[in-house]
Amino acid sequence: MDRATFACSTAFFRDYSSSSQSAFCLPAGHVDFIDKVESFTYSDFFRDYLIPNHPCVFSAKFTDGWGSRRNWVTWDGKPDFDYLLQKFGDAIVPVANCDVKEYNSNPKEQLPFKEYINYWKEYIKNDYRSSRGCLYLKDWHLSRAFPEQDVYTTPVYFSSDWLNEYWDAIAVDDYRFVYMGPKGSWTPFHADVFRSYSWSANICGRKKWLLYPPGQEDYLKDRHGNLPFDVTAPGLQDKSVYPRYNQSQPPVEIVQEAGEIVFIPSGWHHQVYNLEDTISINHNWVNGCNVAIMWCFLQDELAAVQREINEWKDPMDDWHLQCQLIMKSCTGIDYKEFYNFLKVIAENRISILENGLDDEASAKNTPKAAISTLGMLHAVFDLKRTVKVLTSLSANEDFKKLDLTSLSPPPEALLHHLKAAIDTALL
Repeated sequence: MDRATFACSTAFFRDYSSSSQSAFCLPAGHVDFIDKVESFTYSDFFRDYLIPNHPCVFSAKFTDGWGSRRNWVTWDGKPDFDYLLQKFGDAIVPVANCDVKEYNSNPKEQLPFKEYINYWKEYIKNDYRSSRGCLYLKDWHLSRAFPEQDVYTTPVYFSSDWLNEYWDAIAVDDYRFVYMGPKGSWTPFHADVFRSYSWSANICGRKKWLLYPPGQEDYLKDRHGNLPFDVTAPGLQDKSVYPRYNQSQPPVEIVQEAGEIVFIPSGWHHQVYNLEDTISINHNWVNGCNVAIMWCFLQDELAAVQREINEWKDPMDDWHLQCQLIMKSCTGIDYKEFYNFLKVIAENRISILENGLDDEASAKNTPKAAISTLGMLHAVFDLKRTVKVLTSLSANEDFKKLDLTSLSPPPEALLHHLKAAIDTALL
């Protein structure tokens, strides 16, 4: 991060509120196309897309060197089933049925990868029809299962990735996925986990994206406040069911070609179709620009849980704890883990600012190496955003009702250390 971008980000977030994300509009639904790698810097992306929370598309030049683009694709641009079976045939993978609706998603099952590939080949042979329905391999943690494989390198623009930095540190989960599906497979209307950013790169095939800026989803809700499963369904025209649909703007539409990367901003709801047999790599990620949005999302989720079980507040001694447990079961995180998330992010940056990074550590593909590559000013920016959210969390009444004695260091001590590290770095 250069000094001009640091100054720009400091000025923006001084006056920022998480609700202001919806104030940014795209001119006539236009989405920028980034063509040349050599003329587009990290600071360009940070200033023009992360801060204003705007989508963009990166050209296939940005993925030219990936192993998956060389090895997973046939000469005519189709999935190389033989190569994939050779490398991953014994894996067990999550597969969704696009023809079945279960609550607000498609039901999933675990299948051997070789069985899924055999299904896919038969599906193509039968003119994209099967008695099993349209099956879509989704949310496969391939990089975690096969770390030795040369699949891809995360572009520097997406390297400030707090979600995966944290979950790697505790060795529990990650938010790096591979998707593989036939023409016609699709993902229903949704916004990403924790209202995170996402980036999605097509290894082969084409996708169509329908994007709605934050706030537009409110016009798509039915009279009970539920979002639609499919925003293209004719039923949305029924005013008695979807009374505000006619007030919604048309979606921003993107057709993503092979090799291209789509950046989906924080809190943008979207629906996605595979126009051809398609393989993609997807990451969800949070950083200093949208961590406040994540915190607002968690507060909204807890409030929804509290409303649902409000009648049990008086007779239940540990009602506040139960609300946290329910929220974690629904979202994957509770307030105490969110504190630990902020702590890990903060401590990694304090370590870099106070101790630097030796040459051996710099050469490794680690979160601290990524922090060091982005520079001291980026680490300071991250710490300032962490201070802002941690201050709000520490003052939150629901957080203060929890048993915080297990948190180490205590929130007040961590905040003091963060502020001291920022002051020292800016001397």
